[in-house]
Amino acid sequence: MTKTILITGAGSGFGKAAAIGMAKNGHSIIATTQVSSQVTPLREEVSALGLKNVRVERLDLTDAYDIKQAQGWDFDVLWNNAGMGEAGPVWEIPIELVRKNYEVNVFLPLVLTQGVVQKWVRERKKGKVVFTSSMGGLFTPANWGTYVSTKHALESIAEALQQELAPYGIKIQTINPGAYYTGYNETMADNPFRWLDDSKNFTKRADLRKGFDGFFATPEGKMDPKEMIDRMIDVVPADTGRFRNVVPKVVEDMLKEHQLKAWENQI
Repeated sequence: MTKTILITGAGSGFGKAAAIGMAKNGHSIIATTQVSSQVTPLREEVSALGLKNVRVERLDLTDAYDIKQAQGWDFDVLWNNAGMGEAGPVWEIPIELVRKNYEVNVFLPLVLTQGVVQKWVRERKKGKVVFTSSMGGLFTPANWGTYVSTKHALESIAEALQQELAPYGIKIQTINPGAYYTGYNETMADNPFRWLDDSKNFTKRADLRKGFDGFFATPEGKMDPKEMIDRMIDVVPADTGRFRNVVPKVVEDMLKEHQLKAWENQI
């Protein structure tokens, strides 16, 4: 059965590629972008592809009017895909950046979701909400703590929503990508260098950069995103499936092992 799917953060990366893929599979897509300058190029791109079932709109989660407008649209699936990330040592990162990361990744998607699911409950509509979480929603590497803690929060919110909304026939899922090479993680890794100051901070810029560069130089830090996009195209519109969807399998296995070892972790 074809679905109408609202996607946040569809201006680039996973959201854009999966939006196009799901449209090619016959689904009706409301692809939203954070900034107005992304709207027209995406409209032109889907038009050139002959995809008449893609509607492109601006949905800036920081704009209450955008959220209210989107909550009035008619769709079957809400895919909360938009997000941003702050990296760097948790013990030194400016607190206002932590608050900003939570606002964009947790609070604002929850505002959007609350309005949507409450409308569905009133209308007795059996919809579905999908959250783009992360492998980082299930473990915490050093210097990524701020960003991944927002994803930990999303995991808890999604798990609560699954239980709370099941009686109303509303389904909840998470998608947990590994470190795929979309530019998202690489951009996030640049963020600490706008505030990290060798004259003030204990963590030195060169040491942090070396750690990030070392990770991105590994195969695990630079995976081809096609595998993840293909899974998203299948998972987001599906009526059945796993609550949590970690890709690739090697990362799922690593996370399971990590969670078992956590019980024996020593101070």
